[in-house]
Amino acid sequence: MQDTTYDVVVIGAGPVGENIADRVVQGGLTAAIVERELVGGECSYWACMPTKALLRSATALRAARQMPGAREAVTGALDAAAVLRRRDAFASNWTDDGQVSWLDSAGIALYRGQGRISADRVVEVTGEDGATTSLTARHAVVVATGSSALIPDVTGLREAAPWTSREAAAASKVPGRLAVIGGGVVASEMATAFASLGSVVTVLARDGMLPLAEPFAGERVTKSLQEAGVSVRLGAEAASVNRDDDGTVRVMLTDGEQVEADELLVAIGRTPNTQDIGLDRIGLKPGAWLTVDDTLRVVGEDGALVGDGWLYAAGDVNHRVLLTHQGKYQARAVGDVIVARAKGEAVEDGRWGRHVAAADERAVPQVVFTDPEVASVGLTAAAAEATGLRIRVVDYDLAAVAGSALHAEGYQGHARMVVDEDRKVIVGFTLVGPDVAELLHAATIAVVGEVPLDRLWHAVPAFPTVSEVWLRLLEAYGR
Repeated sequence: MQDTTYDVVVIGAGPVGENIADRVVQGGLTAAIVERELVGGECSYWACMPTKALLRSATALRAARQMPGAREAVTGALDAAAVLRRRDAFASNWTDDGQVSWLDSAGIALYRGQGRISADRVVEVTGEDGATTSLTARHAVVVATGSSALIPDVTGLREAAPWTSREAAAASKVPGRLAVIGGGVVASEMATAFASLGSVVTVLARDGMLPLAEPFAGERVTKSLQEAGVSVRLGAEAASVNRDDDGTVRVMLTDGEQVEADELLVAIGRTPNTQDIGLDRIGLKPGAWLTVDDTLRVVGEDGALVGDGWLYAAGDVNHRVLLTHQGKYQARAVGDVIVARAKGEAVEDGRWGRHVAAADERAVPQVVFTDPEVASVGLTAAAAEATGLRIRVVDYDLAAVAGSALHAEGYQGHARMVVDEDRKVIVGFTLVGPDVAELLHAATIAVVGEVPLDRLWHAVPAFPTVSEVWLRLLEAYGR
């Protein structure tokens, strides 16, 4: 067994693990990263990048058709084969040569195989050939193994070989009929994508569409999907699933109705990739989400740090926020705090300190790339009330903004800001409409910066842009 020592060992070479290792090396320490699949992780090959590539062409076509002068030039339909080829390119054709080259240029050692914690600060890596390498960390081990799609215990479901987000994002052909179990972000985006590519789509949304967003967001996405020919079954729940010998999938609903499809996508949630990383060797439960303190050190069920605080967890695996950009944000904090502790420097762990992921709690930005897009940051009105805040909700019709009518013929959308009335700051912001993703960062800055409403009056939006909605919301609030 080969024995090698580094300052930091990271298990998982997705975007979170890559960023942790990079920050560590930039801080003057050495780092090794362990990966059992492709370097670059879920986002690069089976999530963010290929998913948005599947969606973007249809979005551009819809935009052209909504614009007089441009729509007259559109003479053909969406080319599904071309869309899939573009998707393949953004997924690097499922090869990680470029990512591996970057690790090498950054001075990060790569070990391929299954990484398992075998003792304090020790990770054993088992390669495909069965050979084992023991990696010892002088300062920290970081778990950044991410999550996988959750498959519920529905009779016959696993045997029917359903798609998860991975198979949907990497599909080599467009199914004639697609059934989707779930109504969250993945379900909504994949229903949008495959409907635009030509599939007859049925969505079985037991808890509604986008149930964690503001209600108007789910309502508008549902309406748009239905207008695109998607059958959205709100409240529908699968009781059993069967795949016939000819490949047809039959989903029996709890109300006795049956839905037939060529493929079935299950998108109801995620489960942590912690089943086989050696957690049992250090007193933790395999297959469980990892709990962390403010600086993302792992703690046990008793709330005490694992060992002397040598174990960290970042990204999906700590169950704080399951979003790539938020995981990378955590990664920067983790990498920097490990360096600070290794060098005996001060740890900035106060509110909004550089070594904590404070935004995870109340300032998370997210975009759902459906038609229309849903962009949000911070708390919904319901979530804000649940925390005990005294709030005021201000809504505005995006179609009434001059820039919206110029942006697209028949533009439809909605904006909402949630105001903490005691501090007079925005704690939540949601936009629904074409291309609203590009408006989100202004709202994120307002929430994170806790900019008083009186000061926002001096942030004058350019005319005529959709951003003028900021002025209209302030006017609706009153001064």
